[in-house]
Amino acid sequence: MRFVYPIGLLCLLLGAVLLPTVSHATHVRAGEITTKRISTTSLTYKVTFTAYFDELGGKDASTQANAYTICFGDGTTAEVKRDSRRFINGNTSSVDSYTTTHTYPGPGAYTISVTVVNRNKGTINLPPPDQSQEIAFFVSTTILINGSLLTNSTPVMLNPPLDSGRVGQKFCHNPAAFDADGDSLAYRLSVPKTSSATSICLGRNIPAYQDPTRYSTSSEAGGTPTFTINPITGELCWDAPGQAGQYNFAFIIEEWRNGVLIGEITRDMQIIVVDSPNKRPIIQPIPDLCAEAGTLITQPVTATDPDGNRVIITGFGGVFNVGADGAALAPGELISPAYARLINGGLTQAQPATATFSWQTSCVHVRQAPYDVTFKVTDVPPKPTPALVSFQTFRIQVVGPAIKNLTAKPTATANGRAIQLTWDAYTCSSPTTTITIYRKEGCQPDDLPKCVTGVPAGYTKIATVSSTATTYTDTTTLKRGVSYGYRLVAAFSDPNGGINGGVSLSSNKACLELPLLAPVITQVTVDSTNTTTGQITVRWTRPIGLNPGDLGAPYQYRLQRATGLTGTTYTTIATINTNLSPTAPDTLFVDKGNSTSILNTTANAYRYRLEFYYTAANGTLTQLDVTDAASSVRLAATPANRQIVLSWQANTPWSNDGKIHDVYRSRSGPNGPFNKIREVSVTTSPYSFTDDGSDTFTADGNTSRILSADSSYCYRVMTRGQYTDTQLSRLGPLTNYSQILCATPADTTKPCPPVLQVDSLNCASLSPESLCDQSSLTNKLAWTPGTGPTCDPNIASYKIYYGRYRTDTLGVLTSVDAPTQKYDHSGLSTVAGCYYVTAVSKRGLESTPSNKVCVDACPSFVLPNVFTPNGDGKNDVFQPLHCPRFVSNVSFVVYNRWGAKLYETSGPTLAWDGKSLDGVDLPTGLYYYQATVSYAMLDRNSPPQIIKGWVQILREGVSAR
Repeated sequence: MRFVYPIGLLCLLLGAVLLPTVSHATHVRAGEITTKRISTTSLTYKVTFTAYFDELGGKDASTQANAYTICFGDGTTAEVKRDSRRFINGNTSSVDSYTTTHTYPGPGAYTISVTVVNRNKGTINLPPPDQSQEIAFFVSTTILINGSLLTNSTPVMLNPPLDSGRVGQKFCHNPAAFDADGDSLAYRLSVPKTSSATSICLGRNIPAYQDPTRYSTSSEAGGTPTFTINPITGELCWDAPGQAGQYNFAFIIEEWRNGVLIGEITRDMQIIVVDSPNKRPIIQPIPDLCAEAGTLITQPVTATDPDGNRVIITGFGGVFNVGADGAALAPGELISPAYARLINGGLTQAQPATATFSWQTSCVHVRQAPYDVTFKVTDVPPKPTPALVSFQTFRIQVVGPAIKNLTAKPTATANGRAIQLTWDAYTCSSPTTTITIYRKEGCQPDDLPKCVTGVPAGYTKIATVSSTATTYTDTTTLKRGVSYGYRLVAAFSDPNGGINGGVSLSSNKACLELPLLAPVITQVTVDSTNTTTGQITVRWTRPIGLNPGDLGAPYQYRLQRATGLTGTTYTTIATINTNLSPTAPDTLFVDKGNSTSILNTTANAYRYRLEFYYTAANGTLTQLDVTDAASSVRLAATPANRQIVLSWQANTPWSNDGKIHDVYRSRSGPNGPFNKIREVSVTTSPYSFTDDGSDTFTADGNTSRILSADSSYCYRVMTRGQYTDTQLSRLGPLTNYSQILCATPADTTKPCPPVLQVDSLNCASLSPESLCDQSSLTNKLAWTPGTGPTCDPNIASYKIYYGRYRTDTLGVLTSVDAPTQKYDHSGLSTVAGCYYVTAVSKRGLESTPSNKVCVDACPSFVLPNVFTPNGDGKNDVFQPLHCPRFVSNVSFVVYNRWGAKLYETSGPTLAWDGKSLDGVDLPTGLYYYQATVSYAMLDRNSPPQIIKGWVQILREGVSAR
């Protein structure tokens, strides 16, 4: 039945949705608070409230805004007079500054705030818009004070928030925030605030604030409208306004240092959206740039306009050292000179227009954070069409130049192990700059990505020297016969405690190889695995670089052992005298331990080194050198599902990386036989291999078979290695065996997921009287077990999961023991809900969920069009016909023919007795109603059914039969 509103009621409803007329701003349009610590001996800060006033409709109010009260967050306040008023945008707006100083009592977090008593009138998204001037304007900034921050300052916003938007076009604003300390900035949306009713120093969200997308119909491209802010660049965009008028919104800039939030600043801003055919201009994308300090940067900026209008290109950013009002700041206020320029910026040009960004960088501009430069293009349409803008952010990373012409040469010291480095004087030397020296073994080529500062991976810091130094002698643990690569970087510190600076690009690499005079270990292999009688064979070379007659004979090797891969507590286990004869058996030792030092190769790895002695002129044995230590290979195992994961490592002076290692397996226990099952290509230690039972090396027989959780398997690994030094690389490949290790796989096979069915109501077959006599409802579930070659068929039970709504996370309802494959979910007030079932194995492992089945309700609610509330017990109340189904709530309103509300109720049932809101019997006649019926459906937010109709009240002894 179609509901027709009476004329009086229709006029009333239309009047309620009429929109107010939009007026222009009359006073404050935007504002924020910034701070700067101005003393290193006291906690004294300069605090500035920057306000943007409308100088057209609000000129008188702007002129009278001579002072505001600033709350400093420590319980004190001060009335601060205006110290600057600059007119911008053709004198249509002004930038007003209120600055004072304040000394805080001690470290802590402080929230500074300002209240402007009245916002301007006509702000659409602060309803009612004709009363928005009754809402106070409130902004705040929070700072963290501690001794380590020194002269920290909040970021400043250099782009005034005074641009216009157009209906149907994407509007963007970039505050061009700059942090002089180089702190990281992050952006997030907020809600405009007003003062608390009890204090102008306390802010709260404006309760009536509405997200701008409420006034959008679609995005510029026809999609869903959005209102977002880029958390990195700070570009705030509304895509797209759908209604002309005046809007307010706010965002917060967070200030981070070394992962710690040290402050946040809020900007509350306003835009005017117009309905105009003008299209916004376009600025061409600009790629980010990396430049060494001292580089002259010249970057063209090009803009066009779809309407062919002339355009103006302007730039904002700390590199210009210019404030939001366009006036030059004090020298070094934001950065040290030289400052950037935008050649042809601010000029009206025929499009395509071009301006040139020019900046002569220097050493003082080096810092870890990039410099953000925001370019804005503004079109110049014919009057009175409002101008539109577009933005493009350009990031510049200024890095310290590399140290030039690094060289390395051997030099003489007391033990003959030294390398002297020299380099050119550094171009960015300063008292706060140092040079860090890095070293690594080997001279392989390094990967140096463009504009990445510091040294590549693999280098270790060995020293720091003054930035004026040009030489350094390295004597730190140099090994003969090893090649060393060196790189240098300059490190810049921030004297103000900020994070400006960082490190320079890397110098060139200098390489040098020291001559070899000591023996070299070539093998540490486990022969026998046992807790008390283990055995390890150790082999080494004679001193490669030692010629007959170089030193006095006889010579002596002293073999030492330590426990563990990285053990350093060495004990001499063998002393071998030699004359270095090529035929002497003096380069091998089989370590079997002894009664005081057993060799437990089952539990431990062992590490070995050799001391080499010669006979001095006075006849005493004198140590010449000590070899680099080498450990045995240590094997470990981790059970997996019908698999065993092996991992192994060794601590050796040679490299086992990039080689083929052999894996051996025994199915008969630690005494073998062992079969080679895989040749594994390894990369970096620790190395790994997963045994699934297969055998890909069949020359010694194929032992492939699935691993069982009821069996144990034993393994050993043979590694291959090679010295990376060119003098020693010919000694390879160096082969070593690990100890023998036995392990048992796990079994984590799960059952397959069942297949679920749920009996559901056939809504089309239900009569109006269906379900009337049922006080509770039941959903019948049945399922069949899943099958598959990789599933465990041994099922112990099933778990039933249930969720009342489609979007709910389903929780365990109950469980039933196998082989039961059905369940009746009874006692329900509605059949709506979702189910899935899982199978649980006898090992206690649960399958993945079955298919998810959702059941929905069949709603029914039918109202009559006449009732007789005459007290005869027949048809005395207005209630649903037949049996209403799955009703959770009914909101019911009755009107007379002139649109006046006579009766209203809400609840799970409807039974109107024909009386008005004040309990008076309504006379015989025709009445209109609206019933809003909510049902217990599957979707939590399913829309209610709106029923509009009429009903006839009959009295005077008449009854319906």
